[in-house]
This record gives sequence, structure tokens and C-alpha cells, in this order.
Amino acid sequence: MTTVVLADDHAVVRVGMVALLRAEPDLRLVGEAIDGLEAVDLVQRLKPDVLVLDLMMPGLNGLEVMRRIGPQALETRVIMLSSYDREDYVLEALRSGASGYVLKDSCVKDLVRAVREVAAGRRYLSRSLSQRAIDAYVQKAATAAPDAYETLTDREREVLHLTRRGSFQCRRRGAVVPQFAHGGGPPGQSDAQARTADSDGPDPLRPPAGDPSDGLKGKGAS
Repeated sequence: MTTVVLADDHAVVRVGMVALLRAEPDLRLVGEAIDGLEAVDLVQRLKPDVLVLDLMMPGLNGLEVMRRIGPQALETRVIMLSSYDREDYVLEALRSGASGYVLKDSCVKDLVRAVREVAAGRRYLSRSLSQRAIDAYVQKAATAAPDAYETLTDREREVLHLTRRGSFQCRRRGAVVPQFAHGGGPPGQSDAQARTADSDGPDPLRPPAGDPSDGLKGKGAS
């Protein structure tokens, strides 16, 4: 059984919500308040599972009530009840610790659903507010900057991969080694030959063994 305290200074609205809550077998209305100060007193004394709290009330408004009861009634979840669907009101209520925000002109069953949802540890917004939040998320996702990699053409991606491969091989050899698009060796050399030369053969950047003056001698003889 979920216990509920209702705080609203409008008698007609309050009477209608009382009847609605009492018609639900799993909900039990344990107190009613007509202003903010009375709401604080009821919550502190009765410690209900859910407080349905009007945003605009005399004495203390809904946000001030939440600040008063916050440290003392952590087990009580708050549903803010309001005639205002302005985004700044909704955000301020949620930032202040409200678990739900229900518009007074919404479906009569909206309040019952909200009480059950927040009692179960979830959040609840009136349907129109939920749809607005979804629309805002979709719009934000649509205008978000795309991943830079996803904007590359196939050819640009190939160049990027080859560049990364060349950088890796340069780090292994400790020198700058030219890279060729067909597989790593100079034109006319197969990939297998390039791999063999790279692993078993002489380093192309290292001078051949022997006397460096041999070449000059040969030129002088001719």
C-alpha cells in the first residue's frame, strides 16, 4: 500500500484529486494540506511514500517545501503538481529533487500513474512534457557534429590506414621508410618479395659492406 499526502490550496482541485486517489485500492491518502507550511508538517509527522505538491501555494511554494523537507524525509518522493508547462519550472522542480511533474490539465489518470511510478523509484512527466523532452533529444542528436572518420571517402580512409601503417613501420626501424600503396615495396616488387627483403635482406638505408672506395676505383679504371 502506497501512502500519499496531497498539498494544494485550490479546494475544487483538491477535492477531485482526493476522490481519484481514494478510488485506487493500492493507494492510501493519509493527509491533506492547503498551504506549504502545513505540507511540511504533515510530511515530517506522517512520512508518506509520496507527496503530491502544488507548485504555487501560499505560505511556502512547492520548491520551498521541498527544501524544507529534503534532509528530513528522504524516503518521501515528490510529485510536483502545476498548471505551468514552462521548461524552466520543470527543470527547477527536478533539480530540487522532485521525481515527477504532472500538469493539472492532463488526463485524470495521469496523477495515479505518476504516484505508482515514483513510488516504484522511477521518474514521471506528463505525456506532453515527455514528448517535448523526446523531441528535444531527437533534434539535438540530428544537429550533433558527425564523427570525423564517418565523413571520409573510401579512398581517404585507405590513405589514412596506409599512413598509420607507415608510421608503425618507421617506429620499428627507427628511420623514415617510404611506403607504397600496392603493399610496401617499390614498384615491380611483389608483397612477398617486399616482406622477404624487409625481414631477411640488407637494410636499404644501410651502405653495402666492403670498401666504400671500390666504386670510385671502378670509375677511375674506366
